[in-house]
Amino acid sequence: MSPIRILLADDHTLVRAGIRSLLERIPGVEVVAEAADGRETLSHLSSCHPNIVIMDIGMPGMNGLEATTRLLREFPDVRVLILTMHTNEEYILQAMRAGVSGYLLKKAATTELEQAIRAVSEGATFLSPSIPKRVTDLLQAKTIDQKLPLECLTPRQREILQLIAEGKTTKEIASLANLSAKTVEFHRAQLMDRLGIHDVPGLVRYAIRAGIIPLESTDPGIA
Repeated sequence: MSPIRILLADDHTLVRAGIRSLLERIPGVEVVAEAADGRETLSHLSSCHPNIVIMDIGMPGMNGLEATTRLLREFPDVRVLILTMHTNEEYILQAMRAGVSGYLLKKAATTELEQAIRAVSEGATFLSPSIPKRVTDLLQAKTIDQKLPLECLTPRQREILQLIAEGKTTKEIASLANLSAKTVEFHRAQLMDRLGIHDVPGLVRYAIRAGIIPLESTDPGIA
């Protein structure tokens, strides 16, 4: 049988090294690429052809949930296994709505990583046993079908919201998103209008609540 080809996406080098070491001990698994953020993940897909992307959520520039949405739109046969420390129900519901095949917590036992990979590779959905019961109850009650507030934004608006919340200037955002400064300002105005938020600190607080960025990614003077 062909090996299960895995792309590993996490912004922490030492974490990636540790996960890669675990993956290389699993028979029939091959790590074909690594990425430090969502954009790098997307750039690797065409060249390395993974079966599974193991994706962190809290990555700079483009987080794992946004990268997952874009990835599955272009490569629907690739399966995404979220590997994260976040147990917040907003993250989990967003992930499931984005189309992930599994959600595994980083505090899980190492044996669960292999279980998750096997399940996902066979077309099943894997949820970490340590996910709080209230969240699994929400999923079973099909709350996943309810529209979340963040979904009123376009993918481009979510991308720019994350970059604003990370403290990037208009010029930096324009460079990262391959847009003109005027277009970035237009998207920012649309964000504020659509969310009913009229200043940058308010956008940062919303981004934290919505799970777009973790609190530690913000400027302490803003959050």
